[in-house]
Amino acid sequence: MDTITMSPNELKKLMKETFIDVLTDRKDLIENAVIEAMEDIGLGVAMEEGRRGEYVDKTTFMKKLDNRVKRQSEI
Repeated sequence: MDTITMSPNELKKLMKETFIDVLTDRKDLIENAVIEAMEDIGLGVAMEEGRRGEYVDKTTFMKKLDNRVKRQSEI
């Protein structure tokens, strides 16, 4: 295998082009990351509300959880 030498600017340009290609071809990666981040935020808010005594009854929770699972399985 041969050694390839490139300047930091060439490497930066190559990395940038590769990153753009991946984001363009695999939009699902960004979508999944955003969905997970939003779920994490929602869970954090729910935990904070729980600490303040703002509870949701089990039936409502299970319905929301079931709906979320069904939506995820459709993706």
